[in-house]
Amino acid sequence: MHGSLKRILTGAGFLSLTLVVAVAGYRLSGWSMLDSIYMVVITVFGVGFGEIGPMSPQLRIFTMFVIIAGCTSVGYIFGGFFQMITEGEINRALGARRMTKEIKTLKQHVIICGYGRIGQILARQMIDAKQPFVIIDNNLGRIETAEAMGYLVRLGNATDEGILESAGIENAKVLATVLPDDAANVFITLTARGLNPNLIIMARGEYPSTEKKLRQAGADHVVLPAEIGALRMSHIITHPAALNFLDATVDGSSLNELLSQIDVQVDELAVPSGSPLVGSSISAVQVRGKGTFIVVALRQASGDTIVNPSHEVLLEEGDTVIVMGHKGDIPKFAHHYDLKRQMRWGARG
Repeated sequence: MHGSLKRILTGAGFLSLTLVVAVAGYRLSGWSMLDSIYMVVITVFGVGFGEIGPMSPQLRIFTMFVIIAGCTSVGYIFGGFFQMITEGEINRALGARRMTKEIKTLKQHVIICGYGRIGQILARQMIDAKQPFVIIDNNLGRIETAEAMGYLVRLGNATDEGILESAGIENAKVLATVLPDDAANVFITLTARGLNPNLIIMARGEYPSTEKKLRQAGADHVVLPAEIGALRMSHIITHPAALNFLDATVDGSSLNELLSQIDVQVDELAVPSGSPLVGSSISAVQVRGKGTFIVVALRQASGDTIVNPSHEVLLEEGDTVIVMGHKGDIPKFAHHYDLKRQMRWGARG
């Protein structure tokens, strides 16, 4: 783009010089200022009305040079404009092709439907967590803003199966639909669930009555921003001391970092095929841990999550045990029983 602009400026400068020299030449030949300017204009721009004054052989040769110089400079200017347009189109095409190719290589990524206020916050959090993601929005301005941030984007309606497929939904791990339109979120959830039955779907709801519809459509988690805000305000009123403590951690460290300072962390331990823990009860897992951690939740292979599971619950292949304990002991336990650590909170370094 810089080269094309330089070309336009060069052509404009040369054209200006040609016009000045041409007018001066006709003036030196005895023509009036108006006749000189008129002759230069019809000569350079190829109107061809014919000479309007006496033309000596020398003046005819001068006029031919004016024609050549004027046409060349004008052509140079138009060439610069054409180059600028072409470069822009080529760059956009190459950028879209690169983005499409990069999206196709993504695995276990997140798809964010909607780049409004919530979508922007969610995108920043994904960047902080180094989690790959793709943004879908049907607003060109918002998409250009997201693209300027270096995000992978798709312009279009997320209710369209083709748009979701172009965002790599078949290989995605999570889809978050955060549009302010409940009906659109329900339709997106329904469409996404049909395209990827194993996808974790998080949906935004503006009204509490929408939660049931979103879950029926296939949403795993429903977030109601208005309800969260109301709960936050009620907690400020009823539990100000506790909230002051939690808010104080934001300036220095998060609550998870606070846990890490006392060597405590929360970990997700996936139970793979062939693990000796397959068929074991929750109580047996805690016994084998020798008191170094407690089981706080169990996410079953079916996708259901049990908070504070009963000691009699048996582990199955594909389950994920969520435990809390000393951060130095959990990795040893996971290694001993061939468990895959998927996520950590409260651990740094």
